Amino acid sequence: MSKQYYGGQAVLEGVMMRGRTSMAVAVRNPQGNIVVHTEPLTAKIYTSSWGKWPFVRGLALLWDALGLGMRALMWSAEVSAQEDENEKVEFSGPVAWTTIATSMAFAVGLFFLLPTFAARWMATYVNDNAVVDAVFEGLIRLVLFVLYIWAIGRIPEIGRVFGYHGAEHKAINAYEAGAPLTVASVRQYSLQHVRCGTSFLLYVLVISIILFAPLTFAGIEPSWLALLLRFVSRLLLVPIVAGIAYEILRFSANHVDNPLMRLMIAPGLAMQKLTTREPDESMIECAIVALEPVLAADGIQVHAEVSSPRIYADRPAPTDAGLAPAAD
Repeated sequence: MSKQYYGGQAVLEGVMMRGRTSMAVAVRNPQGNIVVHTEPLTAKIYTSSWGKWPFVRGLALLWDALGLGMRALMWSAEVSAQEDENEKVEFSGPVAWTTIATSMAFAVGLFFLLPTFAARWMATYVNDNAVVDAVFEGLIRLVLFVLYIWAIGRIPEIGRVFGYHGAEHKAINAYEAGAPLTVASVRQYSLQHVRCGTSFLLYVLVISIILFAPLTFAGIEPSWLALLLRFVSRLLLVPIVAGIAYEILRFSANHVDNPLMRLMIAPGLAMQKLTTREPDESMIECAIVALEPVLAADGIQVHAEVSSPRIYADRPAPTDAGLAPAAD
């Protein structure tokens, strides 16, 4: 059996963690309690043998973001704003598809359409060279990504999400180091992690420059058709780019002692300084509570300890209002 890499993402006032067989999301409600939802991973990308194939397993990261991640984010938004903690919030309930669709359209426009059109316009001033055009496109996309992360990080609410992102990294780093999952122990670990999604996205952007370069469709008339083909080709190649990026991320994470690998992962670790903040105790507690049940579901027992009461959204509340058992 291959090594399991645990990870997750920050959500509103909480953290989602994913293991081999299950996921868990822990969100702090306005009353100060941690609301926990757990569920098994049943999608084919997680359960099938082909989902573990090299260059295919990276698609699970995309599925995490678009599937589990979106549901966890919408659920966390409801829990974190919940005035009555006795009101049940369904993880599989109605999702604000309009909000999601608008966000996706904005992302496609900003990171795909805008770089494509801007690069095409800029290339006309450099002898209309196809290679220069492709390089311009990739660099514009990369700059937009960095500026976007920097800008949203200045929003206080997003700054808190970045704090939970830092807590997620610290909890994973502590677990992988064999340390106890307590606030005092987890707090000592790094905000950066070599398998972070921020590093993954940076790899995606760099690899896309190389793979997209031959697909400028220069010379095809009318020009709007060339731009359309170029845009569609970018979208269709996203899974391939993601697969390659994941394998590079995974390989570099397994060889961090190699000087060349340390050089390769350095830009991603530097980018993580934009997407993480030093978490407070309450954020670290959420990360620990989210990680504990996914480890338990995989048969891994750890010493996890938090002081905040937990409410399990998918099973009856425990009788002990302080420390609840990790999982059944």
